[in-house]
Amino acid sequence: MELPKNLNIPESEKPRLVIIGGGFAGITLVKELHKNDFQIVVIDRNNYHTFQPLLYQVATGGLEPDAIAYPLRKYVKQFGQLYFRLADVESVQPEKNLIITSEGILNYDFLVIATGAKTNYFGNKMLEQFTMGMKTIPEALNLRSLILQNLEKAIVTKDPTERQALMNFVIVGGGPTGVELAGALAELKKFVFKEEYHDLKMEDMQVFLVEGSGRLLGGMSEKSALQTKSFLQKLGVQLMLNCKINDYDGKLVHIEQNNPIPSNNVIWAAGVMGAPFAGLEATQAKPSARLLVDAFNRVQDHENIFAIGDVALMKGDTKYPKGHPMVAPVAIQQAKNLSKNLLRISTQKQLMAFAYRDQGSMATIGRNKAVVDMPGFHFKGFLAWLVWLFVHLMSIVGFKNRLATLLQWFSNYVNFNSALRLIIRPFQPQKPKIDG
Repeated sequence: MELPKNLNIPESEKPRLVIIGGGFAGITLVKELHKNDFQIVVIDRNNYHTFQPLLYQVATGGLEPDAIAYPLRKYVKQFGQLYFRLADVESVQPEKNLIITSEGILNYDFLVIATGAKTNYFGNKMLEQFTMGMKTIPEALNLRSLILQNLEKAIVTKDPTERQALMNFVIVGGGPTGVELAGALAELKKFVFKEEYHDLKMEDMQVFLVEGSGRLLGGMSEKSALQTKSFLQKLGVQLMLNCKINDYDGKLVHIEQNNPIPSNNVIWAAGVMGAPFAGLEATQAKPSARLLVDAFNRVQDHENIFAIGDVALMKGDTKYPKGHPMVAPVAIQQAKNLSKNLLRISTQKQLMAFAYRDQGSMATIGRNKAVVDMPGFHFKGFLAWLVWLFVHLMSIVGFKNRLATLLQWFSNYVNFNSALRLIIRPFQPQKPKIDG
C-alpha cells in the first residue's frame, strides 16, 4: 500500500520546519519560532506533552496523570497556523529531505529531532522484561496499579515468603528519579498504608534503593548527596550503595556481593539513552545512542538536520566534555539558541554557538525535605522543598494543570493522604521463569 504524501500538510512558499517530539525542547522551539517565516509541523507519537519530573507522583498516587499532561494540539493552536500530526517517525532519508512515519511521508527543509530519551537497560533483556520503567504516563500508571495490586495480594496470601516478595520494593538507580520515588514510597508506608492496610504488618514493607556508585545524586553536590542519604535513612529506606544489580527474573533480585532479594516490585531508574530513529545511525554515539551534534546543535555531516535536548550529544563544550546533562533546562536553552540560529540561517548571518548556563539542580525526598544546589549556594530542608514546589509548579504547561497540581498538593499536605490510589487499569506483569 502506497503511503499518503505530506501527511495532508499543504504546500507553502515558506520553508518547512519539521519538529519531531513534543517534549520540553520541541514545545520551546515552537514558542520561539511561531511568529517567523516558517511552516512549522510538529510530529509526536502521543497527542500530549508530559511533564516527566512529576511522573513519580503519578506512580505513587500523588497526582492524576492529566495534571502533568497537556494536549499538543491545544498548545500548537495558540500559536496560529501550525500543524500537528500524531504519528511514529520510523526513519529519515537525509539525501531526499524526507521522513517516513507510521501515517505517511513528509518532505522538509529543516528537520529538528527532539525525541528525548528512553530507558537504558544496558543490554540486559531480563531487566527490560521484568522491571518497571517510569519514562511515560502509561508506565507510571502501570506502576501505580502494580503497587496497589501487590499490597492487596499480600493481604490474602498465606505464604510468608510470597507476602514478603509482594511487600519488598526495590528501586535501582540513585539519581533524582530513584531518590524521589524511594522517599515517596517510604512516606506512603509511614502515613497512608499503615492506616489503610491495617491487616498487614507495615514494618514488613521494605524499600530498597540500589546505586552502583558510592553516593546518591551523582550530578549534584556532595552536601546534597549526604543530606539526601540522611533524609532517606530517617524515612527507613535501605540504601545499597556500591551495589550493582546483576539480574532479575521476576522473583529474585540478584545483586553483587549480596543475598538475593525476593521482590515482585523492581523499578528501574538506573539510566537513560537517546531515542533516535533509523537513518542517522552513522551519527549516533555509542553506547548512549545520542546524536552527535556541533556547537550549533547541527547533526554531524548534515547541514539542515538538528538535534536538541536529551537525544543530542555535544562534545565541544569544555565544561561538559562528555556532553550536557540530560535535563529539561538543557533542552529548553538549546531550543532557544537553535531558534535564533534558524533565523540567522534564513538571513545568512553567522551562527551562535550554544553555551549552557547551569541554573542549579534540586531533588525532593519527601514532605518538607529537599536539597537545592545553585551556583555558589546550597540549602536543604523546608525552604528547599518550597523552592522545589514553586519551580516545578511554574514549569508545568497550562494554567489549569498548574491549578490542579497546586490544589492536589495542598490537599495531600493538609490531609497527609491522597484519594488517587485507584486501580483503574489492572496491570498484568510478565510471568517469571519457572524453576527447573
